[in-house]
Amino acid sequence: MIHAKKRAVITGAAGGIGRATALRLVAEGASVLAVDTNLGGLESLQAEDNNIHILVQDVAADKAAQTICETAIMKLDGIDYLINVAGVVSDKNSTIESQSPSEWHRVLNINLNAVFSISQHAIPLLKKSQRGRIVNIGSIMSILAGVGMGAYTASKHAIAGITKTLALELGGYGITANYILPGAIVTGITRPAMAADPGFEKFWTNKSALGRMGQPEDIAAGINFLLSEDAAFITGHGLTIDGGVMQSA
Repeated sequence: MIHAKKRAVITGAAGGIGRATALRLVAEGASVLAVDTNLGGLESLQAEDNNIHILVQDVAADKAAQTICETAIMKLDGIDYLINVAGVVSDKNSTIESQSPSEWHRVLNINLNAVFSISQHAIPLLKKSQRGRIVNIGSIMSILAGVGMGAYTASKHAIAGITKTLALELGGYGITANYILPGAIVTGITRPAMAADPGFEKFWTNKSALGRMGQPEDIAAGINFLLSEDAAFITGHGLTIDGGVMQSA
């Protein structure tokens, strides 16, 4: 099995990309610590496989990173893979001029600052691994920008930067760090937009070269590859998984 006896920490694991990734990894032999604020979602995930352990934790809370890593030691006896999936968008689209400072900081704290803190605390454990891997979730907004999406765009651009830096700093320890750039994926973030605007799904479906929106399993497959031995010489890069959306003018 690809991930036999490997230990993974996944944030944002109660649904969407995080859930799909947890299920993919345990199917390939890994043990997983699934982290999220949604207890019901975590319990549902844990019911799928005995190798899934759960932790109810807000990744942006004080000492969250310490708690996550201590729990990983207790439940998994260490960390081989760190997959930072947890993320949010603004409650409502706001221009930079109108963006409230509190909302700006909320998005940056979850999407970026938590990634920094958890990665920092996990690095000593990853250094002990025979196959240390970090995979962060960026977005096609790590490259692009959108009106009213300043906080989200800034956070996802920064994910690219912090991941490249991690790759440079940790390469000497055999640890790779990469990030994923999902396109329009059917998750808890996009479902409200789809429900509010029937044209949302049509727009992204038409823009995709493959004629569909992405599913969480599409992203989980890319993460699975970056964690594997086949990706041992890939680090500091972003893998775009968007169904060809970015090829369309």
